[in-house]
Amino acid sequence: MNPVRKKRLFIILGLLAGVGIAVALALSALQQNINLFYTPTQIVNGEAPEGARIRAGGLVEVGSLQRSEDSLTVTFRVTDGKETVTIRYQGILPDLFREGQGIVALGKVNGDGVLVADEVLAKHDENYMPPEVTQALEQSGKLKHYEGAKQEVKQ
Repeated sequence: MNPVRKKRLFIILGLLAGVGIAVALALSALQQNINLFYTPTQIVNGEAPEGARIRAGGLVEVGSLQRSEDSLTVTFRVTDGKETVTIRYQGILPDLFREGQGIVALGKVNGDGVLVADEVLAKHDENYMPPEVTQALEQSGKLKHYEGAKQEVKQ
């Protein structure tokens, strides 16, 4: 083989190897930062990976909010109409957080099936609900019940 062609071949192979390594590293980094959404039914059924950071959402059950007296720890239950999952959060809840509201919590599921959240997001106005929560409520048939209760509160 001609020395010039051999040199070009090594350069092209080196560039392809470099691009391949860069793509592999980028995909690896993205995979670690993906927060998949799970409904309470999926979490109860064990579909949510234990110890991995996930997003979970639903409606906060009325009467389930418990605040610790000596810390900022809050425990509440979230439902999608079929199943319920307990969420434990340490921090200040958003101003719009209240029972009966749709929320999304980011955190990790522990061995007891409790979602230990490091962030809680509440809806920002009376008409907004996270798309994942809306879809889960539609699938369980509870969306009309939620909207009916919302209309009663307005009146």
